[in-house]
Amino acid sequence: MDKFRFLNWKVYQESRELLAFVLNIVKKLPKEYRFELGSQIIRSAFSVLLNIAEGSGKASDKELNHFFNIAHGSLYETFAGIDFFRYNKLITKEEFMKATQTIHSIGGQLGGFKKSLKS
Repeated sequence: MDKFRFLNWKVYQESRELLAFVLNIVKKLPKEYRFELGSQIIRSAFSVLLNIAEGSGKASDKELNHFFNIAHGSLYETFAGIDFFRYNKLITKEEFMKATQTIHSIGGQLGGFKKSLKS
């Protein structure tokens, strides 16, 4: 399993949890919002997960850092979607707080990874 080293990374595991959380939120959205808003936030959360995985397979730290930058941007996009849902009362305060904690953790880990790659 060393070939898929990302499976052991906490940042990947938490990103997988975030995607599962987003999928559950989207299931609960009113039907008129599921396609447009739901598919966009699913794509952004999935992008975080996929870019971490894809970057882990690259040969250089520079390439890995590039994919972590993309994942970080997608994480912000996911948070903006979660914030929009909270603002419009489409999710509970508890759901918002849980998502925020997970997003904050993932962002910190990505930042740490990127910092260590630059040194």
